[in-house]
Amino acid sequence: MKSPIETFSEWVKNGKDDGMEKNHYEPVSKIIELINSTENKFNIIDAGCGNGWAVRLVANEKNCKSACGVDGSLLMIQKAKKNDPINNYIHANLNTWNPITKVDVVMSMEVFYYFKNPQKIINNIFNYWLNQNGRLIIGVDFYYENPQCHDWQKQTGVSIMNLLKIKEWTNLFKKAGFKDVKKHQFCASGEWKGTLVVEGTKI
Repeated sequence: MKSPIETFSEWVKNGKDDGMEKNHYEPVSKIIELINSTENKFNIIDAGCGNGWAVRLVANEKNCKSACGVDGSLLMIQKAKKNDPINNYIHANLNTWNPITKVDVVMSMEVFYYFKNPQKIINNIFNYWLNQNGRLIIGVDFYYENPQCHDWQKQTGVSIMNLLKIKEWTNLFKKAGFKDVKKHQFCASGEWKGTLVVEGTKI
């Protein structure tokens, strides 16, 4: 089995990463709606930004002051910079990296279940990434209540994939200190239970 970083770097080489926007555009649009629900101006980090497509999308919002993408795959970051010379992209280990300046929002799509210990990255974001009243909003398709995803690890051969229940995800947020923790299931269709989106506020 290959690590998540190795897998996604291969996606860049074979062009598979270009399908990320097509597959995740609708749930990410829902996440952006949640971000805009406060009508406050914001600066934002996309944790695990891949080729930067979601950074480019959110950067176009009128209330977005700045958008930054961080990813553990150097090839993904190189492609993001090539596609988008305007916004900021950083190659770093998300478990150990901290921004120089804290931000108002951290978003992430299809990333957090690839961490061996998701609690660690959620704690770090709460303590070192977010301003007071800042928000963390993540989306995951791989979760227990969505049976259609249960064989993904076998299909992809990725070494680390945490299949957690919805309550386990919300509890991770609460243990980190987040308040007003909410969960949503967006874009459900038939047996597909939708993208699980969890949000919390640092109060």
